[in-house]
Amino acid sequence: MNKEADSVIPYQGLVVSCQALQDEPLYGSHHMVAMAMAAKEAGAAGIRAGGLADIKAIKEAAGLPLIGLVKIQHENSEVYITPTLEDALAIHAAGADIVAVDGTGRLRPDGRTLAETIAGLKRAGAAVMADIATFEEGMLAAEWGADYVSTTLCGYTRETAGTPLPNLDLLERLAAVLDIPVVAEGGISEPRQAADALRLGAAFVVVGSAITRPQWIAARYVQAMRGPVSGGSGEAER
Repeated sequence: MNKEADSVIPYQGLVVSCQALQDEPLYGSHHMVAMAMAAKEAGAAGIRAGGLADIKAIKEAAGLPLIGLVKIQHENSEVYITPTLEDALAIHAAGADIVAVDGTGRLRPDGRTLAETIAGLKRAGAAVMADIATFEEGMLAAEWGADYVSTTLCGYTRETAGTPLPNLDLLERLAAVLDIPVVAEGGISEPRQAADALRLGAAFVVVGSAITRPQWIAARYVQAMRGPVSGGSGEAER
C-alpha cells in the first residue's frame, strides 16, 4: 500500500487543532474560523475541529482537509471523543473529510464496539481516524478497518495515565508495522518535537494547545517567570 497516496491530508504536513471548550474565551465558530484561516495562512495542511457548527464553518471558509469530531461526556462511559456511531455519522454528514473516533477498547455509550463503529462509518463512505492510547489499540483499530491511527489519547486513559508526552516511541512502533498512516498527536508543544515525529514515521502531525489555546500559551510564560514549568501541553488535543 502507498500510505502517502492513500491519505486525505498531504504527507509530512501540519494539522492545526482549532477547538475551544464552552467555558473558554474563544468558544464559538467565528473564533475557530479565524484560527483556521490563520493556520492556513501559515501553511497548515489541514485542520482538526470539533462540533458540527465549527466543522461546517471552517470547511466552508478554509477549504482545507478537515478531521472532525465531537466531544460529549456520558455518565455510563469514559469515551468522550465521538462516543457513538450516530455522532460519527453526523460529523461525516457535516463535511468532515476524516471522522475521528475514540480508538480505545473502552465501553461506548451506545453499546457498540470499535469494530462496529468503524464498519458503520465505512458503509457510509467515511474515512476513519482512530484516536488510540496504546500499541495494541492501534494494531486492532487498523485490523478493524481504520484509515488512520493517531496517538491522541496516550496519557489520557487509566492505563496510560502519567505517560510522558509526546510519546514518540509509541508513534515509531506503530509506524514501523502498520500499512496505514500513523498520526502524531498529543503533547506536542515545540516545533522540534513535530519535526522529530516526522522523522520517526508520522504521516503528519496534529498540534492544538501550543498553537490555538492562548490561555495555555500565556500561562507557560507566567509560570516560567514565577518558577519551573512542566513540559506537558495540557488536555488531550484540547
